[in-house]
Amino acid sequence: MPGLEVVFSRDQIADAVRTLAARISADYAGKEPLVVGVLKGSFIFMADLIRALTVPVKVEFVRLASYGSGRDTSGEVSVVQPLGRSIKGEDVLVVEDIVDRGLTLNLLLEQLRADGPASLRLCALLDKASRRRVPVQIDYLGFAVSDRFLVGYGLDWAERYRHLPDIHAVVD
Repeated sequence: MPGLEVVFSRDQIADAVRTLAARISADYAGKEPLVVGVLKGSFIFMADLIRALTVPVKVEFVRLASYGSGRDTSGEVSVVQPLGRSIKGEDVLVVEDIVDRGLTLNLLLEQLRADGPASLRLCALLDKASRRRVPVQIDYLGFAVSDRFLVGYGLDWAERYRHLPDIHAVVD
């Protein structure tokens, strides 16, 4: 079994969530954005984020897959659960746990743009920009991270470790 090393503590994460929520609330003042969570990894982050917002929100989810049980993306993105409604004219905020190569987010953002939202922004807790294959604009970012495999706070490895309250690097 691999070892785990804390990269961001639950307190650091909570501070980042509060900071992101304050920025998002200010930017969406007077609006009711549709927050779209990317399952499964974003669910803990998204729950904490929307509870910290001071603006009302609507919530939807999409589920995309590109990892399977490995530690590296397959490069193939599949839409497991599409957005089940039109977003035409809506202010949409996509919430993702981590942006890595950009393949998954690029596909999702292209599909959402095609539906004609009033605005479309991305909030990500983590950005692993050194691995980016496709450019992705992150409007609200918690932490930039190095090229390490991370688990905890919703991030998993073969469906394990999501429950951990801190974010850890897997150490072989």
